[in-house]
Amino acid sequence: MTAVFVEEGPDQGAIWHFGEPFKEEKALETGTAWADLSHLKVISISGVDRLTWLHDVTTQHLTDLAPGVWVDVMVLDPRGHVEYQFLLVDDGSACWAVVAPDYCEGLLAYLTKMIFTRQVEVRDASADYVVLRAPGVPTDLGGPYALVPRSELDEMKTAFDAHAMQVGMWALDALRVAAGRPRIGFDTDHKSIPNELGVLGGAVHMNKGCYRGQETVAKVFNLGNPPRRLVMLHLDGSAVVMPATGSPVENDGVVVGFLGTVARHHELGPIALAVIKRTTPVEAVLTVGGISAAQQVIVPA
Repeated sequence: MTAVFVEEGPDQGAIWHFGEPFKEEKALETGTAWADLSHLKVISISGVDRLTWLHDVTTQHLTDLAPGVWVDVMVLDPRGHVEYQFLLVDDGSACWAVVAPDYCEGLLAYLTKMIFTRQVEVRDASADYVVLRAPGVPTDLGGPYALVPRSELDEMKTAFDAHAMQVGMWALDALRVAAGRPRIGFDTDHKSIPNELGVLGGAVHMNKGCYRGQETVAKVFNLGNPPRRLVMLHLDGSAVVMPATGSPVENDGVVVGFLGTVARHHELGPIALAVIKRTTPVEAVLTVGGISAAQQVIVPA
């Protein structure tokens, strides 16, 4: 297999595909695929107070997180906008946060600043650990995932290769878009709040104590509706070139949102996530770069 690599963006250097992306997607769906995600950064959070402290500074309920359970976590700014998104797992002695490279430095600085008197230590452990998408039926978070010491990476790759197909980001993105899972920096902007992204009850726990930005989340949830909503778009498959992430989404010539992750799915064809105005009629056929796009509701209007 000849690997094609991602040339730009936060996944630069990761494998894009091996020449048969639809075959890779099918292997992911059946649980017979794995992917190298070692381009992502890993932050170690250790200390006896790590879970209660993370519970206080993030959107997720973490006080009783069991070892080996992966969860999706967000950090909001004071106004409730999504600032960071990462995967988290605890191994019984430390937590491990997996974050995109362009958000690692900022997240590390924020976590370090919030320690105060807690017995917590935070460090960039990317030189010591990597994460892989392990073989297995897809989970709600796009896993299963394996946290692996970097010194054992080649050995683990060989073990996975023995009974599964290696796939790239094309296949992972296609399944993520089909599942309606947004990714920060692709399907969000500086105004994004969790209520419009379909993550309430997931990355954002609705029954926990106060955290930064919670007032906005609670107010919108209890008293109103978010100004925008995440949708999946089914793009006209006759177009040869798909519009780029960030392209304006229009309804009758009026810009109503922006395009997020674009993917080609082996069954659904060209699909994308987009954030559009909540008031946009769900039956409206939208256009992106001159390409028609039918909506599939993720966040109700």
